[in-house]
Amino acid sequence: MLFSHSTLPNATSPHPLACSRLRFSASSRLLSATATSSNVSAARFKMSSDSLPPLPESRIVLGCGGISVDFLAAVAAYPKPDDKIRSTSLKVQGGGNAGNAMTCAARLGLNPRIISKIADDSQGRSILEELEADGVNTSFLVVSKDGNSPFTYIIVDSQTKTRTCIHTPGYPPTVVHDLSQSSLLSALDGVRIVYSDGRLPEVALVVAQEACHKNIPILVDAERKREGLDDLLKLASYVVCSANFPQSFTKLRANGIGTINGRLFVGTVEKIPPPELVDTTGAGDAFIGAVLYAICADMPPEKMLPFAAQVAAASCRALGARTGIPHRSDPRLAPFLD
Repeated sequence: MLFSHSTLPNATSPHPLACSRLRFSASSRLLSATATSSNVSAARFKMSSDSLPPLPESRIVLGCGGISVDFLAAVAAYPKPDDKIRSTSLKVQGGGNAGNAMTCAARLGLNPRIISKIADDSQGRSILEELEADGVNTSFLVVSKDGNSPFTYIIVDSQTKTRTCIHTPGYPPTVVHDLSQSSLLSALDGVRIVYSDGRLPEVALVVAQEACHKNIPILVDAERKREGLDDLLKLASYVVCSANFPQSFTKLRANGIGTINGRLFVGTVEKIPPPELVDTTGAGDAFIGAVLYAICADMPPEKMLPFAAQVAAASCRALGARTGIPHRSDPRLAPFLD
C-alpha cells in the first residue's frame, strides 16, 4: 500500500500527490495498510482526559462530500438469486464517505465542518442529529424542503467478511448554486485542511479552488475514478487512494494531462484476528479521518500511517462504519498520541 506526503508547502500550486488508502483482503482477512507490528493491549494503557497530550493548535477541518443513512444487515452468507434469508443483526446509522471521515475526525479531537446536502425528511433529520451528537459542525449542510436524503443498503457477509452496498442518491442533487460565496468563505475560515471524497465534483472543485487561493492544503480521496476527479487531483496536496489507483497516475502523465510531484511511502500490513473482524464498512473513511488528525498534529509519515491503520482496524471490529470508530481516549491510540 502507498502513502504520499507533500514536501511542497505551498498549497496554491497544483501538486497532486498519491497516498495510500486503506484496503482489505477478505480472503486473507488482512488490514492492508501501514500498522504497528505489535498488538496494543487495552489493559496496558489507561488514558484519561488529564493524561492525554494537548490537542493540535489548529484543528478545524472541512469535509465536502457524501453523507447518508446506512441500513446494515449482517447475514450468515450472501444470498443466492431468489433466496429468502434472515439477517443475524441489523443496524441503522449515519454513513457516507465524508460523513464518516468527519465523525472520525471529531472523535479524535478535531473540529470538523461538513458541506453536503440532505432533504427535510426523517432520514435527513437523523443524519443531522447523529453528526451533531458527534461534534460535527453541520451549519454548512444544505437542506432541501422536498426530495429525499441519500441512503444505502449494506449486506455484510459474515462468512466472507465482505460487504455489498446498494446506494440511492439524494434528490434533488447537489449543485454549485447550493453553496453561496458567503457560506463558502465562512466554511473555510480558520480551516487547517480541506477534505473531499470526490462525490460532489462541481461543489468540491469550487471549494478546492477557494482553498488554494487561501493557501489551505487539500486532501482528496481517490478511491476510484470519478467524474471531475482529475480536476481535484490537480489541486491536491495529499491524495488517499486505493491499491490500484497509482496506475492511473502513470496514465495521466503519459497522456500529458499532468505530472505527479511528491514523496511515496510504502507500508506494511496488520493482521486482524478472524474472530475480531466484523465489518469493513467505512474503514477507509476512518483511515482518512485519522490522517486528517495526523496532519493537524504534524505527525511524521512513519507515525501517521500506523496511527491511521490502528484507527481503521478498530472500526472493523464492529458492525457499521461508525460504531467502532475510536475516541481520542481509546487506550489503543495511546502510543501514537504521546
